[in-house]
Amino acid sequence: MSTIPSDRSPESTLAFLREGYRFVGARCDRLGTDIFQTRLLLEPTICLRGRPAAELFYDTERFVRRGAMPMRAQRTLTGVGGVQGLDGAEHRSRKAMFMSIMTPAAVRHLGQLFDDEWRARIPAWAESGPVVLYDEVGRMLTRAVWAWAGVPLADADVPRRTAEMHAMIEGPAAVGPGHWRGRLGRRRAERWAGEVIERVRSGALPAPEGSALRVVAGYRDEQGMLLPRRIAAVELLNVLRPTVAVDRFVVFAALALHDHPQWCERVRDDDTAAMSFVQEVRRYYPFFPVAAARVRRPFEWQGHAFPQGRRVLLDLYGTNHHPQLWPEPERFRPERFDGWRGDPFGLVPQGGGDHFTGHRCAGEWITIELMKRAVANLTGSMSYRVPPQDLALDLGRMPALPPSGLVLDGVRRTA
Repeated sequence: MSTIPSDRSPESTLAFLREGYRFVGARCDRLGTDIFQTRLLLEPTICLRGRPAAELFYDTERFVRRGAMPMRAQRTLTGVGGVQGLDGAEHRSRKAMFMSIMTPAAVRHLGQLFDDEWRARIPAWAESGPVVLYDEVGRMLTRAVWAWAGVPLADADVPRRTAEMHAMIEGPAAVGPGHWRGRLGRRRAERWAGEVIERVRSGALPAPEGSALRVVAGYRDEQGMLLPRRIAAVELLNVLRPTVAVDRFVVFAALALHDHPQWCERVRDDDTAAMSFVQEVRRYYPFFPVAAARVRRPFEWQGHAFPQGRRVLLDLYGTNHHPQLWPEPERFRPERFDGWRGDPFGLVPQGGGDHFTGHRCAGEWITIELMKRAVANLTGSMSYRVPPQDLALDLGRMPALPPSGLVLDGVRRTA
């Protein structure tokens, strides 16, 4: 049995926070391997990348999620007790709750709500001068997903709710004030969501049939029990927050159109080309950096020993940029997805494996739909200029975003 190559640093947490998306890949390249061990958050950790690693990582017979995600991420991004940290029958039942609201018709409906929000904002953008796309899209997605989920939202509350979602998304990898903003945003959002859940359960607030609010509020576990108020709040936020997080992918899509203008006409006139473009944006640009699990029981893989309880990280960004999977991975080439039939362990920006039984993001189809709607509006509903600004992506920042948020100017309606 061979020894897993090791990172020589006695503790790599600061390096991980500093290097971000490049942390795992840089060490794999230096060590000439797709697996190495290090110490993160004072704990031995095995890091993996690549398709075989992804297929291994999503094997529920070998790995569990309970206790894998650091508490700093649970207390900001996902919430404590949410579906991301469950295993076995409990996870399958809770995941089925989420998948029940992800029907094709429901996904299209959310896409239409977002489309309506976008088109309604174009006249205001035309009058206001420069607009920051990231800020605008975040608020549009908040309005759209709240309406889609059946959750009441006053216009005056949109900025606050959007800011809470952003604080939770940015909190896990932040230090100091940024992390504490994430924890505060999480506490406030859970308190508000819990109150909404209680109002639905008491009959004070009607929730539309089939809506995320009604499904989560009425969900019963295998023992026939309603979720505790706080856990139900966590799961409602696990519908709302990830949808708002798509604003980053929308900004990346707009950035790709700016950097590769030859694709503007192609995606406007060809739905197949638009899908290839969206998939390449999801592959190329940084979203989730890693996913975490723990070894269920000892096993060997490729001659390496995985001890029980060991934390394992799968490099999602590195897998999406692995040269054995993606020729010329650092080139933006949407045509690589022409005729692509899918690979649950190759393209993993939102996790891998099966949507229904595994830990792949339940909202992946929503992400694709919203991105396609955004690309259609950017290339068909409006014209605009991208003035000089800082559009460089710092891969040491998690989650990544252009510093300017992508400023647009000279917006005009065209359709």
